Amino acid sequence: MAKDGTNRGGRRVRAGDKPHSAVQKIQKGKEVKVIDNEIPELTIEELDAVDLPDGAVLEGVNIPKPSEYLSAKQKSGIPLGADRIYKETWLWLKERNCEKLVNPRLLEAYSQAFARYIQCEEALSNYGLLGKHPTTGGVITSPFVQMSVQFQKSANLLWYEIYDIVKQNCTSVFEDTGDDLMEKLLRMKK
Repeated sequence: MAKDGTNRGGRRVRAGDKPHSAVQKIQKGKEVKVIDNEIPELTIEELDAVDLPDGAVLEGVNIPKPSEYLSAKQKSGIPLGADRIYKETWLWLKERNCEKLVNPRLLEAYSQAFARYIQCEEALSNYGLLGKHPTTGGVITSPFVQMSVQFQKSANLLWYEIYDIVKQNCTSVFEDTGDDLMEKLLRMKK
C-alpha cells in the first residue's frame, strides 16, 4: 500500500494457474479436501426467544387475463397458443416475485413472438425447407425459414428484456435447474 492509501502493484486479478477440480487433483496424486456430509451431534440448549408479531396477511392474485389475440384461431382453425405461453411465463415470474415488475404488454409481445416461432417451425416440419419459386418454378428456400429466424430473434430479445428485469429485482436466490422454459414450451406443442 502506498503512503496515500492506494493499493499499487501486487498480484494481478485472475493471474496464475486456474484451480483444478477434485477429480484432476486425485488423478495427479495431490491431496483433496472433501467436505464431510455427516451432520455432527448438536446439543439442544434452552434459548431465550422473543415473541414475534403476527406475519403479514398475504392474498393470492389471479393471473391477469391475456388479450384475446393471443388465443385467436388461425387460418388452419387451430388456436395460436400464445395464451399458454403467457400464463406459464407469468407463473415463472410469480415464483420469483417479479410479476408486477414486467409490463403485461411486454409479456404478451414475447408470448406472441414465441408462438409465431413455434408456428413457423411446425410449417417447416410439414412443408420442408425448400419451396417452389412462383414465376420460374425453380427451387428456393422456404419463406418459413426466414420468418422463423425473425420470430426467434424477436422472442429472444423480448425474453432477455424480461429476464433482465427478473435478474435485477429478484429477491430470492436463483439457481438454474436445467428446466429451460423455452425447451418446455417447444415440447408442449406436440
